[in-house]
Amino acid sequence: MVTTTLKDQLRRLIELQHIDVDAYRFKNELRDKPIEIETLRLEFEAKKITLKSLEDKLKTIQVAQKDLDNDIKSKEEAIAKLDASLALLKTNKEYQTRLLEIENFKADKSLIEDKILAGFDEVEAARKAVETERTTVAQYEKDFLAKKKEVEDALAIIADQLKVKDSQRQQITPEVRPDILSKYDRILQNKDGLAIVAVNGHTCGGCFMHLTDHLLNQIKKYDELVSCDMCARILYIPDEL
Repeated sequence: MVTTTLKDQLRRLIELQHIDVDAYRFKNELRDKPIEIETLRLEFEAKKITLKSLEDKLKTIQVAQKDLDNDIKSKEEAIAKLDASLALLKTNKEYQTRLLEIENFKADKSLIEDKILAGFDEVEAARKAVETERTTVAQYEKDFLAKKKEVEDALAIIADQLKVKDSQRQQITPEVRPDILSKYDRILQNKDGLAIVAVNGHTCGGCFMHLTDHLLNQIKKYDELVSCDMCARILYIPDEL
């Protein structure tokens, strides 16, 4: 049953406000907590991308080393063939030319060997970087999954708590006049969950602005709902209720 006096209506609104403060907090948490998970997920994905980049770099270095090994084999085969051909040469000039060819191949082989030796250090450094990043990614994944479960469990609890608040609200709203409830709900939405506030001396409990004596007298008449001129929230005087 809808209560008749404005004081009774204000009391119902105050009850609603206590419920809605919690309800809005729960709604904000339901909105914000998934963002925490998404932030952690993006950090985890970034770490996986870093790991993939390091793994690709290691593979590239290893392929380059493999190519150098093949070059060494090619040079060695060429040197072996040239060595074998020395016995078939008939003139000293041909012999000296072939020896120069062999020396050139050996020089090329020596340069490749130097590159391979330098590559060993590069491969080792790249491998260590990959191993370190794999450890980091594994820890990130562990932390992410733990936090994700923690947040999901919290969201389930909050959702249940919000249902309780909705149920409590439905028990009170039938006792509020439709026009008053409509105004309250409109302010509640526009003021982020705070529609009715207490007067503290001459100060609005919502925006903390000074209230005139005229406005305070209007509240005490209880002819109509009185709102703050600054923040538009409904005002009440606790001692009066």
